[in-house]
Amino acid sequence: MNPELIALIMFGLLVLGLFMGHPLAFVLGGTAVLTTFIVGKPMVLGIVINRIYGDVLDNYTLIAIPLFVLMARFLSDSGVTDRMFETLRLLMSRVRGGLALAVVFISILLAATTGIIGASITVMGVMAMRPMLKYGYAPTLTSGVIAASGCLGILIPPSIMLILMASYSPLSVGELFAGAMLPGVLLGLSYAVYVYVISVLRPDLAPMVEAEEKISRGELMRMLVIEAMPPLVLIFGILGTLLLGIATATEASAIGAALALLIVLMRRKFEWKTFYSAMLETGRTSAMILFIVVGATAFTGVFNITGGLRATQEIIRTLDMEPWMLMTMMLFIVFILGAFLDWTGIVLLSFPIFLPIIQEMDGVSLLWFVVLMAVVLQTSFLTPPFGYALFYLRAIAPSDVRTGQIIKGVLPFIGLIVVMCMVVALFPPLVTWLPETLYTK
Repeated sequence: MNPELIALIMFGLLVLGLFMGHPLAFVLGGTAVLTTFIVGKPMVLGIVINRIYGDVLDNYTLIAIPLFVLMARFLSDSGVTDRMFETLRLLMSRVRGGLALAVVFISILLAATTGIIGASITVMGVMAMRPMLKYGYAPTLTSGVIAASGCLGILIPPSIMLILMASYSPLSVGELFAGAMLPGVLLGLSYAVYVYVISVLRPDLAPMVEAEEKISRGELMRMLVIEAMPPLVLIFGILGTLLLGIATATEASAIGAALALLIVLMRRKFEWKTFYSAMLETGRTSAMILFIVVGATAFTGVFNITGGLRATQEIIRTLDMEPWMLMTMMLFIVFILGAFLDWTGIVLLSFPIFLPIIQEMDGVSLLWFVVLMAVVLQTSFLTPPFGYALFYLRAIAPSDVRTGQIIKGVLPFIGLIVVMCMVVALFPPLVTWLPETLYTK
């Protein structure tokens, strides 16, 4: 059986399994097993098992994933986010779109301390959605800003996605964290600019809300500094030690989990019941991610050994395109896949095909391209029909907020992500400057 036909069979089985509604991890692993029997090479499975052990079970970088998940849960239990949002709400009460701006700024800070999308969207949705609707904010703007801002956690370090990307590329976690820092923060700030502009142009969508509480600006600033201090210490503990080369990604994640637990203890929020719940949720989330990693490793292993990977790369190489057109096509494929797969599957399926081709291009930075992919993958949480952020928000939104309004609300933010991708593409130093400054001797 020729490699082109094998590639077609594998992707056909993958699409069929996904549209039948089966979990991605089992679709990937099942496709790998079925393909070995279809092509008459079941002995390949032994090689794949060895590859799973070497690439997944023996990869110490992946230990950072459960530790960062645990850190996110500890921080959520500490109540820091609730107090910060309330303080920002009061501080920005006289600013147009102040509640929405508070959501964006808190989400940027959450992204730099958690990196867990479900947790960020759920926390912000529970805190901000009902107050925003109560004060007259449009359901579309309310839904869009909460969903899009909550997704910043996969781009702004420490990000589980960036850790997984580093594990399956020649890049280090530190390089990716440093490279994604500026694009992630700029994307968050672009959300804030959009919210402010739309609130000025359309005050009916984001009315000004006068605070009922009479607290001086000086007191509010003091409250904000006090509430922001624990997350800032956490950010420095993680990113500072990692970017300065003091700790590896795994060690930095352990520091983060320890500091988050210390914050819980200092705020007297520790309870054995919530501690057990945090451990249970960490186990579930980590198992879900690592099951997908195992399934994808099996899929790409069979795809590679049977010649499908090489055949796919040769088809791409034979396309008569300029390098920028080829990269645009790759990013467009990632964008389309984001409507049907989560970021884990997209990264693990596309990296073995795309990265070797990018490395062959003269003058193209692999770090720059991977961060470009990370920016585009923001859309995988927002694009219907399978955008996870849409489902998270639907679960916590009031019944009078329609699903159509949630989808309509995220569309402008998807446009902002595309614009940011173009900005990063036109100005590579946004990605490369910080890593070169930190790691070039």
